[in-house]
Amino acid sequence: MQAELNELLTRIGPGTDCGALMRQYWQPLALLDEFDPRLDPRMADRPLKAVRLLGQDLLLWRDASGRFSLLDRDCPHRGADLAYARHEGDGVRCPFHGWKFDAAGNCLDTPGEPKGSTLCRHVRQRAYPLLQQSGVLFAWLGPEASTPPALPQLDCFIAPPSHSFAFKGLWHCNWLQAFEVGIDPAHPSFLHRYLQDEALERAEQDRSGKQFRAASVGEVAGQRWPMTRVMREFCSPEIRLDTPRDGVMRLTALRAIDASLMHVRITHALFPHTFVIPLSPTLTITQMHVPVDDTRTYWFSFFTSFDGPLDHEAMRAQRLEGVSLPDYLPRMGRHNDWGFDAEQQRTRTFLGMGEDDINRHDQWAVESMGAIQDRTREHLGTTDKAIMANRRVLRQAIDTVRAGGKPPLVLQPGEAAALSGPDTIDCIAPAGDWQGFADEAMRAKRAGADWLQRAAEATV
Repeated sequence: MQAELNELLTRIGPGTDCGALMRQYWQPLALLDEFDPRLDPRMADRPLKAVRLLGQDLLLWRDASGRFSLLDRDCPHRGADLAYARHEGDGVRCPFHGWKFDAAGNCLDTPGEPKGSTLCRHVRQRAYPLLQQSGVLFAWLGPEASTPPALPQLDCFIAPPSHSFAFKGLWHCNWLQAFEVGIDPAHPSFLHRYLQDEALERAEQDRSGKQFRAASVGEVAGQRWPMTRVMREFCSPEIRLDTPRDGVMRLTALRAIDASLMHVRITHALFPHTFVIPLSPTLTITQMHVPVDDTRTYWFSFFTSFDGPLDHEAMRAQRLEGVSLPDYLPRMGRHNDWGFDAEQQRTRTFLGMGEDDINRHDQWAVESMGAIQDRTREHLGTTDKAIMANRRVLRQAIDTVRAGGKPPLVLQPGEAAALSGPDTIDCIAPAGDWQGFADEAMRAKRAGADWLQRAAEATV
């Protein structure tokens, strides 16, 4: 890749071409949990925090009525930082000269001005649209006079709170390399290889979810195999790409176990930075990679259960072992070699960076490339076909926005309602009809989710 193209695809700040593309989409901004005083005691008295998104400094706060607001962070008077504003219930007041703004960005008061001044009527701080969905606040940073698109009806967005859970974490790298690790079906056989398998009974009792520890759907000679065994023993998948609609890419990784059995792993990528993967036979992860700026990315994971309710406290506690509150910063990183253990690498895992959370494995892979990967030095192989395809779509979408057109998955309400699922599976199927077996396994999973049936009935 030429250096100029690498710059084009990775820079997302105001005034950049990729930044203009990213501002066409709703972006996950914060967990609702971030305003829970149990997790951040500061929120009890002052529910306000500085945030950064797409290279912009912003102020996120909740007023006394419970309404959330997202404002530019520099005071429109003389640019002081509103992250230090006084929270007054119905508005925030800049400590520099006392100017006050409500949730819509209206200036309510300019107390230093002469009596009778109408200055505040002519001053407004930009407020950005917000959307609460599945435990996450989404923000839209598009042009002020434009209408935000509709969110697609993905499983993670229509599942009830009892069957969904959201979490996030920060990676110190560019958004594109963070996303590309998730659309690489070959890397789990190496990066996430466990040298021993965990007992399936133990893995399946853990409803908080550990990637690749559960069994694949199906059997080999009457035995259920953990995903870890498949990934370890069959490391050279055939990767197939399908595009059922513009902006959606279905990835199928096939690993031949023997002449009669095929391991099938189906995942999806949704433009511009979302992938959907199976966590277990009844749990999926929908993960989004939102650029904080050019060199930092928050991943947002939405866990969706097609079986019983999720234990939010257990899932949160497990994941808090890897990140620190209140900003969801990784405990491991370049500063401590991501917790690398040479003895573990010899005896337990291919990487040597922990067994409980494969997220750290991905973190090492993308952060070790550098803050912005130098793609002029890479040599892509056949297993990188999804990455190459996505880069082509990304470049085309940038060109489309440059020309004033609409990029993929910027949806009107009717279009959003038609985009559902997408489903995933990890299964061991008959080699002669693996597609039919996988489709039936996905159908059976969905049939067992009462909330999906209720959602379908509600739309009739």
